[in-house]
Amino acid sequence: MEGIVKKYQQKFRKVRDEAKRWEELQSRLIAQFRNASSIIERLPAIQNSKNYCTLKCIDGISDAVLRKQMESLETILLSLKKTLKEFHDIVLSLEKIVRDGRQLVKGGSVKLNMKQLQQRIGVKPSLVDCLDGLSLLHEMHQSEYLLKSSVVSALSTLTLKPSASDLGALHQLLVDQPNIPKEEVQFIFDIVFAEEIC
Repeated sequence: MEGIVKKYQQKFRKVRDEAKRWEELQSRLIAQFRNASSIIERLPAIQNSKNYCTLKCIDGISDAVLRKQMESLETILLSLKKTLKEFHDIVLSLEKIVRDGRQLVKGGSVKLNMKQLQQRIGVKPSLVDCLDGLSLLHEMHQSEYLLKSSVVSALSTLTLKPSASDLGALHQLLVDQPNIPKEEVQFIFDIVFAEEIC
């Protein structure tokens, strides 16, 4: 039993590494989103010929500026999609960790009953704690990935009809990561690694 718990702790270390990678991607995603939002917010001003004053004498200036901004926006949107793919890779990795974790209790030579799954040895977590923790962390990240995908899709549609308040709300959703409550994540890790904390 204690050996299985140690294997679960190794899996949680992998999850912790993936969570660190997630945070790095989160910073990148926020920066990319902010850059795309800035361009989208500028589009109405760029399209308004009154804003070119003395530059109107340069033939095609408004079209050239708009084209350049749209190219930049397209590049940023492609970068956002690549970042989303990396988020998805983390979700798939967490899914595999959960599957492997279930296999530890199902695939062993000894079938464990519910009492054994709930049994604690000292401050070590029960096997149920480990299984539930892995599943919950995967579900949180999967839900957050789906939210991020929706936000990025919404960003593309805002290009046609920019709204500063909508962009601000979407930005805040990305920053807050409502599907991954930090306290709950920390609580799961505290249970699994209680002996290291003591």
